[in-house]
Amino acid sequence: MSRVIDIMLPYYGDVDLMKAAVESVLSQTEAGWRLVVIDDGFPDAEPARWFGEMTDPRIIYLRNEANLGANGNYRKAVDLVESEWFVMMGADDLMEPDYLRTVSRAIDDLDVDIIQPGVDVVDEHGQSVRPLADRLKKILSFTAADGGTVLEGETVVASLLRANWAYFPSLVWRTTTVRRVGFRNGLDVVQDLALILDILAGGGRMAILPERVFRYRRHSGSDSSVRALDGRRFDEERRFFSEESDRFAARGWGSAARAGRWRITSRLNAASLIPKAITKGGSPRALAAHVFG
Repeated sequence: MSRVIDIMLPYYGDVDLMKAAVESVLSQTEAGWRLVVIDDGFPDAEPARWFGEMTDPRIIYLRNEANLGANGNYRKAVDLVESEWFVMMGADDLMEPDYLRTVSRAIDDLDVDIIQPGVDVVDEHGQSVRPLADRLKKILSFTAADGGTVLEGETVVASLLRANWAYFPSLVWRTTTVRRVGFRNGLDVVQDLALILDILAGGGRMAILPERVFRYRRHSGSDSSVRALDGRRFDEERRFFSEESDRFAARGWGSAARAGRWRITSRLNAASLIPKAITKGGSPRALAAHVFG
């Protein structure tokens, strides 16, 4: 079935990495896409100049008059979606050429609301890496069968609370579902996990695919990395997991409530960053409080 998938690209950051992300979209073997770049006021004229020279009618470049922040720009992106399915791509990530063809096949074959394809993790230079967090995610996630595996209910919710193994920029979303549920207010770090859990808690279904057709970039300069070292990321995570534990306990989902209460990988992540916080001027005391609190 021929379809158009909207690729929404909220942007604020490295210009060269953003260009590489866009070029990875242009390299798709599947022609049915529309790319919408939403520049959140990055102080550089180069993006506007670069996009101004493009003639592909599938590419739309917009620039916000005022900076909305990550959560606000995600909300704007959802409002601008026109297709039945969309991707909220990271401005420093990369699609493999068969990404859209692979997920389009899953859309046709599986009755789900979210699709998670296979992902490779790369560093600033595009080299494959396997940080501790990603090794743990792989261990604690599910194995995708040929043709995809469909997940739903408490089992997948508990698994995601133990280790958020979903890679937000690589996911494909059913537009009507996301608009019905929406991003929660007041979250800057875990808004992606919150949206996934809200969809699944409402009876939604998620598919995981075995094909590794997306490259997710991890690098030390990311907003989440900076927030992690000074403890702000974990302040938000601690509140979030506590609230999720209470929510699922009230629902009678005991394993999900326990996973939220223990927040094992969140604690391990904070513990792994304590040495770096000591040497890089972070807040080891705040990290330790998250580990043992």
